[in-house]
Amino acid sequence: MPRILLTFNPGSASIKLGLYALEAAQPRRIGRGMIDLHQHPLRLHLTQGAQDIAVPLQAPANDDMAPLLEETFNWLARHYGTEAIAAIGHRVVHGGDRFDGPVCIDDTALAAIAELVPLAPLHQPQSLRLIRTLRRLLPDLPQIACFDTAFHHRQADLVRRFALPRALHDAGIKRYGFHGLSYNSIANQLAADFPALHAGRVIVAHLGSGASLCALHQGRSIETSMGFSTLDGIPMATRPGTLDAGVLLHLLQRGGHTPDSLEDLLYHRSGLLGLSGISADSRLLLESPAPEARQALEHFSFRTAREILALTAGLGGLDGIVFTAGIGEHQPAIRQAICKYIRWLGLQLDPEANAANAQTISTQTSRIHALVIPTDEEQIIAEETARLLSRQAASG
Repeated sequence: MPRILLTFNPGSASIKLGLYALEAAQPRRIGRGMIDLHQHPLRLHLTQGAQDIAVPLQAPANDDMAPLLEETFNWLARHYGTEAIAAIGHRVVHGGDRFDGPVCIDDTALAAIAELVPLAPLHQPQSLRLIRTLRRLLPDLPQIACFDTAFHHRQADLVRRFALPRALHDAGIKRYGFHGLSYNSIANQLAADFPALHAGRVIVAHLGSGASLCALHQGRSIETSMGFSTLDGIPMATRPGTLDAGVLLHLLQRGGHTPDSLEDLLYHRSGLLGLSGISADSRLLLESPAPEARQALEHFSFRTAREILALTAGLGGLDGIVFTAGIGEHQPAIRQAICKYIRWLGLQLDPEANAANAQTISTQTSRIHALVIPTDEEQIIAEETARLLSRQAASG
């Protein structure tokens, strides 16, 4: 039995697991799993090759994740053997300016991650609960944090600054960017499969419940639509995207909102849900005949295209666009709606290829390449974790 590396990619509604054989060259995926925290009763859904396994879980889904994780680990231990688990890699959304790459989680690192909760209140607490629970269950097992913000860490100061007093920038009020593990995954896949495009100017559209765009040049992050927080940029399932700061002042001063109620509005009741009044799920909105559903999707498509054009200006042109994540990979109608706004740049969409979710969805004569590439954040977590473990082993 090979040594096994586990990865955890927590979201607000699910926990994704990756299982990898820790081999010399790079981690090799041997399985993937997910726990849907909204599913009752809870189940661990595990895929190994052609085999699909559904493991019923008795523990409840709440802030005390110890029973849920302990039950999950007990099953994994019976299946693989606890002694085979070599390390755990975690996706952590916010690393601030402190973390520009993966880090072994000790007490100091854990405290620093916790200090960033106010900057990512939807995601950071979930990661912390996972890490703390696993430390209690397996205190001697190495745990590695891999940060979404790290991929954007070398963006130019010009891009990262807000037009605010310099002291605020020095205090950490700046653009950080997110979905970095996803963008790293796409950059690596472009380098392997489309090297000429990788060397050029590409915008990656990570479109899911959380959504953002990233401008890449030679595989490096030049600019991204998300900034200081995961609220910024394009509209999302329940988050509004870019919002006039005057709206927030008005809601606080005259709209009857407190900071807590405003946080709830911005993170949980805006975006597609707020626009439509129907659902945060774009699949349901596509099926709905309601004009509000159509308006919500039109707004999402328009604002996404507008942001693509803004990032194109920063790149000085555009050679390709990559769609990824749930909406980007699986919803051709939304891709088509976005692309119609940027046809004047020279993008020609192939309707049949787009409808089939093909890898290349632009025509052969299109000046801009349009691709659909599934992201693999778990693979990046596994690779970063394995590299850090290897460096630590080599140094002593």
